[in-house]
Amino acid sequence: MSILDRSEPKIALPKAWPHVAKSAIVHVLALAHFVIVHVRGWCADSPLRRVRLSAECERLRSEVTMLREELRIKDARLARIPPAKRPHYPPTERLAILALKAARGWNLVQTAARFLVEPATIASWLERIDEEGQHALVQTSAPVNKYPDLLRGIVCRLKAAFPALGTLRIANMLARAGLHVARTTVRRFLKKGPRSTEPAPAEAASAATPTAEPPKRIISRGPNHTWLVDLTVMPTTAGFWVPWLPFSFLQSWPFCWWIVVVVDHFSRKVVGHAVFKRQPTAAEVLRVLDRASRNAGRRPKYLISDHGTQFGEEYRAWCKRRGVRPRFGAIGKFGSISLIERCILTLKSEGLRRILVPLRQSAMRDEISAIVDWYNGFRPHEALGGATPNEIYRKVRPACRRPRIEPRARYPARRGEKRRGKKGAVVKLLIGHHEGRSHLPVIGLRVAA
Repeated sequence: MSILDRSEPKIALPKAWPHVAKSAIVHVLALAHFVIVHVRGWCADSPLRRVRLSAECERLRSEVTMLREELRIKDARLARIPPAKRPHYPPTERLAILALKAARGWNLVQTAARFLVEPATIASWLERIDEEGQHALVQTSAPVNKYPDLLRGIVCRLKAAFPALGTLRIANMLARAGLHVARTTVRRFLKKGPRSTEPAPAEAASAATPTAEPPKRIISRGPNHTWLVDLTVMPTTAGFWVPWLPFSFLQSWPFCWWIVVVVDHFSRKVVGHAVFKRQPTAAEVLRVLDRASRNAGRRPKYLISDHGTQFGEEYRAWCKRRGVRPRFGAIGKFGSISLIERCILTLKSEGLRRILVPLRQSAMRDEISAIVDWYNGFRPHEALGGATPNEIYRKVRPACRRPRIEPRARYPARRGEKRRGKKGAVVKLLIGHHEGRSHLPVIGLRVAA
């Protein structure tokens, strides 16, 4: 006898009954046993089931409450977004919005408020669907302000020729040539074309020092109102490190050059510079300032410097004789003389560090003069709105504000904006080099006839 036979009792039936009757009785009894077992289980489990259902309902109510609070916070935040920066919905999401409007029974104002669009936009979607069907929400024509492929080629060629140029610099240089393109458009072109080496805006922001106190703002009334002067060291081709030499010996020729730079605060123009074989004295720095004053035709009202050894009593006496008020950068304060420090960094990174620094003083002076001329006359400055220091210093109209070349066949109309050439003009990029130096680009554009 098996285990199953021992666990279930046998049903004794009379032997005179037919086989069909016996089978029917056995099936009825088995069905009754099945029903009794499940009814007993349901009766025993019903209180626990009610508890579980109640707990699940409470959890769902709490989840709905939290979702409503989350949506309230997001709606309040999205409502403060300017209309120009509000989201753009693709056709599938537009259809979903219209379906929700119909299911919820919202009117145009309620739907527009929930999805941050204008009521007229919702009305236009409905009208287009009624007239042309659901496919009408899909944009088939090119946008009005779409730039042609030749502009992408110009931007990618410029980036390939000068990899050190960032997106903002490329946009400013093209604007000076007459082709006005936003920085974001340049970044999009480079993303689709050659890979840009410029760090992302988030990385650049994280690299800055957020805890630093902002420096005191210096207000310049015009050109030659406030000057800044500073010194820097530039290693030569022989500027290798020799451990057994004293440090003071390495701070002179032939290991490095000493450069004095004088910058106008208002226009960011380099108004004076000089090259020395050794650390210049106070008298030599003062002669550079006198020469810069003669070239400018006047002396500044304020002269800002750091606390170097050249700017001591002799420097103060010179300022007093010339009627110049000396100002000194704050010790330990980041950015107190940041303008001239940034200028020196530009001269080094975009000029001197891209060449073999010569050992002859005359050759070094020629290189510095070429870099300064390019910096003053051809390099667009971000702080000047894309203009060059010479344009601001001489108070002439910047090249970036001249009538623009329009390569687009269709473009949004702007009141009072002038354009050069015809719609959809074919533009050719012209790359020149200042005084034949490949690291000093001069960008131009030519409109095909």
